[in-house]
Amino acid sequence: MNIHEFQAKDILRRVGVPVPPGRVAKTPDEAAAIARDFGGTVVVKAQVHAGGRGKAGGVKLAKTPEEAKSIAAKILGMQIKGLIVNQVLVTPAADIASEAYVGIIVDRAAKRPVFMVSRAGGIDIEEVAASTPEKILKLPVDTRYGLLSFEATQLGFFLFDDVKRVRSAGKIMQQLYTAFMQSGCSLAEINPLVTTPAGEIVALDAKMVIDDNELERHPELEALRDPTADAPSEVQARSANLTFIKLEGNVGCCVNGAGLAMATMDLVKYYGGEPANFLDIGGSSNPEKVVSALRIITSDPNVKAILFNIFGGITRTDDVANGIVTATKQNPLKVPIVIRLTGTNEEIAVRILKENGFSAMTDMDEAVQRAVELAKGGGGGGGAGGKAA
Repeated sequence: MNIHEFQAKDILRRVGVPVPPGRVAKTPDEAAAIARDFGGTVVVKAQVHAGGRGKAGGVKLAKTPEEAKSIAAKILGMQIKGLIVNQVLVTPAADIASEAYVGIIVDRAAKRPVFMVSRAGGIDIEEVAASTPEKILKLPVDTRYGLLSFEATQLGFFLFDDVKRVRSAGKIMQQLYTAFMQSGCSLAEINPLVTTPAGEIVALDAKMVIDDNELERHPELEALRDPTADAPSEVQARSANLTFIKLEGNVGCCVNGAGLAMATMDLVKYYGGEPANFLDIGGSSNPEKVVSALRIITSDPNVKAILFNIFGGITRTDDVANGIVTATKQNPLKVPIVIRLTGTNEEIAVRILKENGFSAMTDMDEAVQRAVELAKGGGGGGGAGGKAA
């Protein structure tokens, strides 16, 4: 779960990280009032779950309340990477002497959180990693002990030469680690971590991603979710209790079980295709889940073929078949569909599909190859309404 910059800053403030004040505005008049309260030059920042806000025109300086109002009017409602800006953060402008990057991410290979720090702050860390990896220091953290003082000092000396600044940065990194662990994050970063002309070190921007698996233990964090900032398909999937992640391909995948879903996407890639999504209907036999899944998949204009890959253990394949029939009657398909199912009540499922003009495969490789071929425009549908298998 992504949270907004102002929400991440609130979490960092609670653990002691020095963060500039700021308030959120949802209208231009509110932005002007906040700027008037702060006085002086302020920064108006789009609050949206997307990087590159500055490049997109979503971060602007305002010297007066009237200018803050005008800028907010331009930013509110704009789209950044397909997401509409519904609120802005207004915060006092800071004098910057230097910028650094500090972040923590869960490294699955290392099986632990890994700190990444760089003097090249203020820009995408991916760019730094790709062009000048030597500018990044990585340090895995043993979660039994946390970030120890000597480790924080080691990271601090990679960023600064002055001992006072090293100590300040080290303390902030230990506080960041505390926030990371307490909030169940998969990522937490401060970019930039700035030094002011007076020598103070301040977290000027913050980003946090909360692991969805932690939300049951942290209902206060679940309350931070902003459904207006997520893709509509992901909001629909959550309400239907589906696990869904949108991707950039054209083969829409509907699978039961995360492992099978990953294997399916791997096969799609292996046979030269590109998956349009990760969608796991889970072990439920509720046909309504299948109806919701098809509605979500078909709402993506990039999808050129749909692949159902069902292995019926707990999941009953006849319920999946009924779901497919119900969904396609409610919303006739405009793209071909390939169905592979095997397992519990397989014979009943095949009969249900045949009675409604569908057919089903049992071989996973053949089904994936067929879906990839159809997505590329190779061959027509195998039945009325573009049904294929």
